[in-house]
Amino acid sequence: MALISVAEAEAIIMSHPGMWGVEQVPLLQATGRILAEDVFADRDLPPYNRVTMDGIAIRYSDYAGGQRTFRIEAVMAAGDTPPTSLAAGGCIELMTGCMMPPAADTVIRYEDVDIADGFATVKAEQVKQGANVHARGSDIAAGAKVIGTSTIMDAAVISMAASVGRHTLAVKRLPQVAIITTGTELVDIDETPAAAQVRRSNSYAIAAALHTLGISATLLHIQDSVAAMRTMFADALSHYDVIVISGGVSMGKYDHVPTVLNELGVQQLFHKVRQRPGKPFWYGTHQQHSAHVFAFPGNPVSAFMCTWRYLLPWLQHSLTGTAPRAAYAVLGREFSFAPALQYFLQVSLAYDAAGRLVATPLVGNGSGDFSNLLQADAFMELPEDKTDFTVGGVYRIWPWKKII
Repeated sequence: MALISVAEAEAIIMSHPGMWGVEQVPLLQATGRILAEDVFADRDLPPYNRVTMDGIAIRYSDYAGGQRTFRIEAVMAAGDTPPTSLAAGGCIELMTGCMMPPAADTVIRYEDVDIADGFATVKAEQVKQGANVHARGSDIAAGAKVIGTSTIMDAAVISMAASVGRHTLAVKRLPQVAIITTGTELVDIDETPAAAQVRRSNSYAIAAALHTLGISATLLHIQDSVAAMRTMFADALSHYDVIVISGGVSMGKYDHVPTVLNELGVQQLFHKVRQRPGKPFWYGTHQQHSAHVFAFPGNPVSAFMCTWRYLLPWLQHSLTGTAPRAAYAVLGREFSFAPALQYFLQVSLAYDAAGRLVATPLVGNGSGDFSNLLQADAFMELPEDKTDFTVGGVYRIWPWKKII
């Protein structure tokens, strides 16, 4: 199969979204999850004419008739039931959040009155009728949709759900994910590597990236053995929704992953993308088990880039139905790249005085130099049909650190 473009790889992946069902969770456990239902207001918001300032409530007609000193008839705290009547020339002291007394229509702030001996004297030069009252239903009417399905449950959304009495919510079920590293040269992080060995890091980096979407993963490892791979991959296909493999997908003598996956009935949708790093990237699906398999190169930067460029956007698309919002930056320094490949340049990001997001190239020592990722903030995706990239060019970025 010939190499495909980055755009083609993205289109193929996005055309095969995962679907993992729905579950009910308590509101406090819904943060970061994807809503799987519409949420409606159970009553008007605000549910009553709400006082927005500490002060006194009056009839505006009294003020318009020239009255400036009002007798205090009652004092209300938020939550109190207001008096149903108000004597002529009277006022009610009340606090922010109170229900507006039905006999009054205007609130004057404490800052605009003098209170002494049971009377409140208005010192403001002007009072507006209806001031400092948040009208019932002016935000949302009872029965109106307040949150739509596929919304990401952030703090503001949680607040709204709580305000309409939703103590549980239907959310998209998260996929069961297995991350499988391959390679006889790899040992786990609590082991002391021999001279020709290195510790496994790709699986931990991918798992950490998945945590940004609230997804946990099972970490597995397999030696470069066809029989061992066949056993582990077959078991993973029957138990996990998404399988992410690191290593064993290139052209080496021990790169058995594509062959074994094919033997197990995983349909290869592409293998090799015109990109650097991550050229040997392999993707396929298993129809019987509804499993999706992402097989990344073993080089750390390659696996890291493919995770942020393909895996995370696909997961977000599967859960929300929308792709991540595109982000762009201005290239802050000249850069050249000759091969006809889409290049993912490591960059640091900073805002300049004009408010532009500027990307400064941080060229490391190849796809094995993952220490360079510590200084970088994002990959800048440079098109394959250009060689020289000048200062001021605007290109898409794929950040793994917060921009703001």
